[in-house]
Amino acid sequence: MHAAVTTAIIPREPLWLTGIAGESVSKRGSRSINADAAATFTDSTAGRTAFVVADGVGDHLLAARAARTVATVAARAGARSGAVAGILAAQQQLLREFPQQNADSVLVVAVLAADRCDDGPCDIAWVGDCRAYRWNGRMLHQITTDHTVAEHFRAKGLHPAPRLNHLVTTSARTARPADIGHTATGSSMGRLLLSTDGVHKRLGITDIKAILADVPTAGSAAEALVESALRSGGSDNATALVVDTRSARPLTVK
Repeated sequence: MHAAVTTAIIPREPLWLTGIAGESVSKRGSRSINADAAATFTDSTAGRTAFVVADGVGDHLLAARAARTVATVAARAGARSGAVAGILAAQQQLLREFPQQNADSVLVVAVLAADRCDDGPCDIAWVGDCRAYRWNGRMLHQITTDHTVAEHFRAKGLHPAPRLNHLVTTSARTARPADIGHTATGSSMGRLLLSTDGVHKRLGITDIKAILADVPTAGSAAEALVESALRSGGSDNATALVVDTRSARPLTVK
């Protein structure tokens, strides 16, 4: 949980595309409402698919509505125009639809080419402390860096109090374009994880790696991550979206 945080709109959302299999799982912790959300969208014209996980800031209905809104809009705009554009479009819609200051969310957006005939980069953008990880079959890499007060102090060589891990410095409502985190992976083959802090702040990197490496399907991996986080004593809502990518190019037998 951050200074407001969490939850999912659809408990399980399967997606099957050429060379891509993805599924999200979201469960409420001890909160009164699940304010996490997950969304996917494929733009056939652009030839891209966007995956989004969002975490509403707060344990109230406006947080859940904000997360649902930014996830849906970011997925559509991200598939069309890229991950950063997805967040900017989500911000515009959030401000237009919700004048209330406590309607806010953090999110991470990952955009992949829908046609997996060729490997290519994964375009990733984020605000707040939702994360993206990539398992390439050997190593697990945390792609994003949390936008939190704690991370800000760590970058300066300081040792922040644990509670500062839950105070975000950017959000869908407040981020300026220059504040949006943005990167791209060199390859997108393997397994991609998008998660809310109810998952990755409860599970260590070794635990996450073991699940992504050993659990066979995207859906069962997402389920295992969420269940493990909640069983560890986590009180926050927990959402994981796991995407398996592989080349759709047929093998040549000699």
